[in-house]
Amino acid sequence: MRFINTRNPSDTATFKEAVLQGPAPEGGLWMPESLPDFEDWNSLLQLRWPERSEIILRRLLGDEFDGEALAGAIQRALDFPVPLVRIRRGLYSLELFHGPTLAFKDVGARFFAEMLTLIKEPGHPLTILTATSGDTGAAVAHAFWNRPEVRVMVLYPKGRVSDLQERQFATLGGNVTALAVDGSFDDCQDLVKACFSDPGLKARHGLTSANSINVARLLPQMLYYAEALAQLHAQDVRDGIVISVPSGNFGNLCAGLMARAMGLPVRALIAATNANATVPEFLDGGPYRPRPSVATISNAMDVGAPNNWERILHLFRGDTYALRSALRWGHKSDEETKRALRELRGMGYLADPHAAVAYAVLEDRLGLSETGIFLGTAHPAKFLPVYEHMGIQVPIPDELAALKDRPVVAQEVPRDVQAIWEVLEA
Repeated sequence: MRFINTRNPSDTATFKEAVLQGPAPEGGLWMPESLPDFEDWNSLLQLRWPERSEIILRRLLGDEFDGEALAGAIQRALDFPVPLVRIRRGLYSLELFHGPTLAFKDVGARFFAEMLTLIKEPGHPLTILTATSGDTGAAVAHAFWNRPEVRVMVLYPKGRVSDLQERQFATLGGNVTALAVDGSFDDCQDLVKACFSDPGLKARHGLTSANSINVARLLPQMLYYAEALAQLHAQDVRDGIVISVPSGNFGNLCAGLMARAMGLPVRALIAATNANATVPEFLDGGPYRPRPSVATISNAMDVGAPNNWERILHLFRGDTYALRSALRWGHKSDEETKRALRELRGMGYLADPHAAVAYAVLEDRLGLSETGIFLGTAHPAKFLPVYEHMGIQVPIPDELAALKDRPVVAQEVPRDVQAIWEVLEA
């Protein structure tokens, strides 16, 4: 599979080259030059999650990797289930938080770590530089923790991630450095981009990104959309399937649209955002107007200038009519999110705030004869203050309870790229 720069079609790369580069030149992003149209989805959807995932990724990447090595990497990365939970007739949650850090980011981060192990040359240390609005930092930090010749630097907005989210990556130490930035997630993202724009800095430290900027994070996210349909097909539900995606940086939605472009039989995908409604407002016919993010209770979606929207426009060749035909969309306030949390709780289901946004928009956009799925992207216990204010009790998994007594080891830094350079060069 060849990849193309979204900002310069003359720039192309192999998968391995794209992974090591992170962002493409000129501030662009790597996207597949073309996507194959699988004609055997009915057969693929009868397979088990690990077997199907291996077949799909072999077809996409097999010409660059030894088959046995690639298979082993996929098996190690995707060694946890993604159950589809029935809430009521025609409504399901796909739970993507059964990995080691209890968030959907484990899928992409663990696959990325395995790919980088296969790709990197021994004796050439790498630095993973990543910004997080919540769960990416934990998934990336754990995926690379104590791996030789790899350093991880996580930039996160000080005071804008939950306590348990912070503790998942800021208590590890070792080869993981946590940087609490005096700013928003968008500021963190801009600082990462600024570091990549300096060729000398990038070369000296072997910089690469583990955000959804990186194609190794993006591609495996297609796999769980297929798994959702496989579990519905096993219940003899095959038509009119709509999937609602809680969206912040829009990598998750981009992966779903890529799977649909490859023939996955999904009727439509829903772009569901919180008050950071840059994309829904554009899809409603307004101008595309990136702006500073605002803080919400669904903090991992607090992104006012989503990186991956550029990828989605590229996927549709800039044809906004075709894009609007494939998508539905909407956004919800914090009060509407809380209302959705209570509704789901009343049906016997405890959702995280991001999943609640996806559910609420899904309820608005789902047709009477359609089957709806919303993505459950994180364990609710990561957002305890939200539920405490609502009087809802949330059981805390052992993995999170163990973090409460660990000291946070984070370095506070100003919203200044020079400060990041100094940490890198230290």
